[in-house]
Amino acid sequence: MSIIDIKSRIENLTTELNQHNYNYYVLAQPTITDYEFDIKLKELIDLEKQHPELQDPYSPTQRVGGEITKEFKTVTHKWPMLSLGNTYNEQDLRDFDDRIKKAIGTDFEYVCELKFDGLSISLTYENGKLIRAVTRGDGTKGDDVTSNIKTIKAIPHTIKAKDYPDKLEIRGEVFMHRAAFERLNNERINNDEVPYANPRNFASGTVKLQNSAEVARRPLDCFLYFLYTEKRLYRTHWESLEAVKNWGFHVCEHNKLCIGIDEVIKFIHYWNTERFNLSYDIDGIVLKVNSYAQQEELGFTAKSPRWAISFKFKAQEVETVLESVSYQVGRTGAVTPVANLKPVLLAGTTVKRATLHNANEIERLDLHEGDTVFVEKGGEIIPKITSVNTLKRKEGSLKIVYPDTCPECGSNLIRKEGEAAFYCPNDEACPPQIMGKIQHFCSRKAMNIDGIGSETIELLYKEGLIEHISDLYALYQKPDQLKDLARFGEKSIYNMLEGIERSKQMPFEKVLFGLGIRYVGETVARKLTIYFKNMDSLQNASYEELIAVDEIGSRIAESIVSYFQESRHNEQIILLRDAGLQFIRDEEEIVLSSDRLTGKTFLISGVFEKYSRDELANLIEMNGGKMLSSISGKLSYLLAGENMGPSKLEKATKLKIPIISDVDLIDMLKV
Repeated sequence: MSIIDIKSRIENLTTELNQHNYNYYVLAQPTITDYEFDIKLKELIDLEKQHPELQDPYSPTQRVGGEITKEFKTVTHKWPMLSLGNTYNEQDLRDFDDRIKKAIGTDFEYVCELKFDGLSISLTYENGKLIRAVTRGDGTKGDDVTSNIKTIKAIPHTIKAKDYPDKLEIRGEVFMHRAAFERLNNERINNDEVPYANPRNFASGTVKLQNSAEVARRPLDCFLYFLYTEKRLYRTHWESLEAVKNWGFHVCEHNKLCIGIDEVIKFIHYWNTERFNLSYDIDGIVLKVNSYAQQEELGFTAKSPRWAISFKFKAQEVETVLESVSYQVGRTGAVTPVANLKPVLLAGTTVKRATLHNANEIERLDLHEGDTVFVEKGGEIIPKITSVNTLKRKEGSLKIVYPDTCPECGSNLIRKEGEAAFYCPNDEACPPQIMGKIQHFCSRKAMNIDGIGSETIELLYKEGLIEHISDLYALYQKPDQLKDLARFGEKSIYNMLEGIERSKQMPFEKVLFGLGIRYVGETVARKLTIYFKNMDSLQNASYEELIAVDEIGSRIAESIVSYFQESRHNEQIILLRDAGLQFIRDEEEIVLSSDRLTGKTFLISGVFEKYSRDELANLIEMNGGKMLSSISGKLSYLLAGENMGPSKLEKATKLKIPIISDVDLIDMLKV
């Protein structure tokens, strides 16, 4: 490779891995496996070692984990929460062991622990009381999620023992048992909500919810595995684990004290098979040098301790036969292929189906009828086909061809430029789309209509009682027809109609989200209602007006314009308005703290350490200022934080708009 090619590869890997870190740690939505990530990271490490002059200061090799979310108060860790080096083969473990021996000799022990697949957490106790729980964040700073963590039964609010120090910090992993995950995920599917891919994502998403009551509803667990104190109380890590256990903390019973790397590898072999008999997921084994004095002697790299390493299990893969491919139609019309497999045991469960994602994936795999396929279930509850064993392909077998018509209604499928999925455009007469839209409208995050689940909606649709969401509000006029429905008693009817009536009080942003406009999720719906205030303004908004709203891009704007160009959608809104739904945003009256910012306009961009963007916007408006959603000559100040978009910075500079920080804003209010 030429130096130009190497520079380009380093830049591409840096950008890609930083995005994967963000997907994993902040969004809890990883898009590649741990193994794939580690392979890419190792390539980047090797390239940077060979060409240190090309290393980006923001390279993922120089940091731990992901970004800081702004939904919670940011807290600086007293002791950084570093990550561990990873390996997937035994030789790397033996090399690690050799390095330890060269540094401290042969007189040492390892503590082997299961590597839980969850969310890292740091708990601080003072005088025996839990005062703070903080996520790992970027390793230096994390999110204060104390109120949510206090809902976890395994975590004591107070220490009952007598011999604990006045101040201590204990690290651990929050996780969800598989049985709880499957139950809660099925609830999400029934509510037409996007299911989580695995228990780790569900646990992470739960800890970061704003509503602690909802967190308490979801059964989380926690294992604690490392103690920090101002003054060292114990000689070894094993002694501290025993003490922590005696203080009432949940410590994993499968930890093992090992002498020599052979004993460690034997432990790893055992759990590589036995892990499937656990009630929770693990993705490897962690080994740590036991003696604290020896840990200090070994020290740290910039990213991880030299006295610990994690061995990660490779995703399990089995071979089975593809029996058929079926196609599911979602509420947006997206047609998703699913592989129906000859049942096979994989990672402790019997697998009968695997996701195929879209037409591109079928083409990539070059699937044929009756193919023998390799199926992987690496941390994902829904297995996926990774490849085809073409050596076992039957002669003359036909290639799997993605359909060009909807499997439910027969309409010709369409595929928009730049998108992987095919869609059925017949949203007015395609049964899965009709029922899916109504289920979405009734779901908890939209109109939250009690007493009307997915099965009820399917029954009402098949009996001809509902075809549009507006039909829900006419059901009270059909009492006799409701009474005639099977398994539908008077109490069920009453609860359903009461739930429908209460939904009329749901705010405008919930109604807008419930309409199911493509790309308009909860956050987008809230931003649109804040900006446009009422449905009339939104319906009449142009493409240019829509993209002027913060975080509303061209794809969302085009979808909204297209939606309101359809007369049938506007007819539905009229019917819903007549039924009494809310189409005007309730504005909280802003009480001015001062008039120091009167006549000045602001736009906020980027991330701030001390304040959320909403807090800054409220501060500006409470002191007479006005918020704008785009950069123009009318803008007085651009309030800029970290990671601000370069296009905004360029435009503001070109228009000579003053760029200020949050500190500058506070100073303006002190004048």
